[in-house]
Amino acid sequence: MEAITTPDLSARPLGFKVERLMESPPDVLFQAWTEKFDEWFAAPGTMIMKAEVNSVFFFETVFKAAEDSVEQRHPHYGRFLRLIPGRLIEFTWLTGASGTKGAETVVTIELEAKQSGTLLSLTHKGFPDEESKRRHDSAWKMILEYLDQKMLKNMD
Repeated sequence: MEAITTPDLSARPLGFKVERLMESPPDVLFQAWTEKFDEWFAAPGTMIMKAEVNSVFFFETVFKAAEDSVEQRHPHYGRFLRLIPGRLIEFTWLTGASGTKGAETVVTIELEAKQSGTLLSLTHKGFPDEESKRRHDSAWKMILEYLDQKMLKNMD
């Protein structure tokens, strides 16, 4: 199935690519992004997600900067554009003022089996400005490390 429409990113060409050699196999990582998002990224009880092209999803993340600060909730919205089991996940990614600033961005995750696990390539494009791009570039690196640790723990 093809996506009914894809975002036009021509006016927002800012993006980046992050690669990480993950210890988890491709099928485990594919499931993590499409079925088990609330086990490693989304706040428990906030996820609405069905892994089908054109299906929309919603979840929240929760962040607390310091022990005495107020918990911050960040809603995330998107829809699946392409899914190839064990190989590719592509979806739109839209967050508020501290994220994509309301811009519909596109995340593409490519999974390539390696002897030692999986080469995960994450491309995120369509940012409205450098600040938003830098923030996401930095965050995805930490998130991918956490994902790999969490999936390995779940496999044990």
